[in-house]
Amino acid sequence: MSARFPEDFAWGVGTSAYQIEGGRHEDGKGDSIWDRFSDEGRLRDPGDFAVDHYHRWEGDLDLLADRGLCYRFSIAWTRVIPDGDGEVNRAGLAFYQRLVEGMRERGITPYLTLYHWDLPQALQDKGGWASRQTVEAFARYAGVVADALGDGVTHWITHNEPWVTAMLGYRDGVFAPGIQDWRTALTASHHVLLSHGRAVEEIRSRVADPSVGIAIDCRPVEAMSQSEEDEVAAQHFDGFRNRWFFDPVFRKGYPDDMMNSYRARGRLDPTVIAPGDLDVMATPIDFLGLNYYTTVKVGAGAEESDDTEVEPGMDPPAGYTETGWRIDPEGLAGYLEQLSIEYSPASILVTENGASYSDGPDAEGVIDDQRRISYLRAHIAAIGRAREKGVPVDGYFVWSFMDNLEWLDGFSQKFGLVWVDRDTGQRIPKQSFDWYAGVARTGTLAP
Repeated sequence: MSARFPEDFAWGVGTSAYQIEGGRHEDGKGDSIWDRFSDEGRLRDPGDFAVDHYHRWEGDLDLLADRGLCYRFSIAWTRVIPDGDGEVNRAGLAFYQRLVEGMRERGITPYLTLYHWDLPQALQDKGGWASRQTVEAFARYAGVVADALGDGVTHWITHNEPWVTAMLGYRDGVFAPGIQDWRTALTASHHVLLSHGRAVEEIRSRVADPSVGIAIDCRPVEAMSQSEEDEVAAQHFDGFRNRWFFDPVFRKGYPDDMMNSYRARGRLDPTVIAPGDLDVMATPIDFLGLNYYTTVKVGAGAEESDDTEVEPGMDPPAGYTETGWRIDPEGLAGYLEQLSIEYSPASILVTENGASYSDGPDAEGVIDDQRRISYLRAHIAAIGRAREKGVPVDGYFVWSFMDNLEWLDGFSQKFGLVWVDRDTGQRIPKQSFDWYAGVARTGTLAP
């Protein structure tokens, strides 16, 4: 089928500061929890250099300018306030002022993310997201950035994937800061969502007519079978992975079934949720950012595991990406409809969607990544189908702009529309980049 999108539909690409910038100690930047993680040898590749966007940003923006795409980027909190809540680093702030000015000069619309997991290590030393003080430090940071960049930035995202921040960082310990404790993780999740509401308030008090939202990742779930045990497991997984974060943002509070489960297991600190917190967390937003990559099937015993499971011998029709995630564009269409029904967001932006494929340059320097084109085509078509059913999807951002440091996987996973030569830093646009730019220019997905 073909799909047509309106002229004001936002087509873009995304990155995050730690994954691309480098320049670890330049111009007064402080260390984040990921710098500490790297120093401890817990990353496959260190992030000190990343792909050197800190020095190559002008050329990177030129690539975007030629293709008419919006740019979702994140601010490194430690570049702006090195210790998280102390003196503002004017040199670091000036970098982002130049970056935003560079976008505006090239006709690129910036979509700014305040937090993409790189908490200042100095704040983690004081408790990190398990401490309520971090909420106020984040609100102050949001205000500092809004004052500095509000003239050039209209679109603001407070947090990227709060589930990852809380659960991978404080429950599983596989992401920075590497803590493994359920109670700490749930406390962190509450403080992240609370800081989101506080940041929305700070931005709106400083920026004229901003569009503000949050980017929440999801794992749409099906029960492995029709057995009661598997159905119960799938419902619990949905609460653990999705509803715990979506519900509070949309004035539903925390889901009752999950509150009861967590309390019964002694995981929830009864003193964490203070009077008025739920109202702040549900401060109205202008758009919901949805990060979508895959779906899962869950059976009894796996209700708190994020591993993708499939029935024996039943591989998904579209296969898997090189990360091992099942390709399920229909899952995106269905979940967009579900979100629209359950939460009635005024607007939805698909703030992340993409696939890792290792296709590299051939002898002529051409990168023919048809698998990525097929993946993007299928997911954009799914958005078109959701829009036809009345779902207010107003934008789509490919993850990612360029190959970058994929956290624990280092540079082994390549999500980018632009290839980066790790030895020379050379950028080579892949065929998917030009294909996607063509879709953006025409607003049409041809059959």
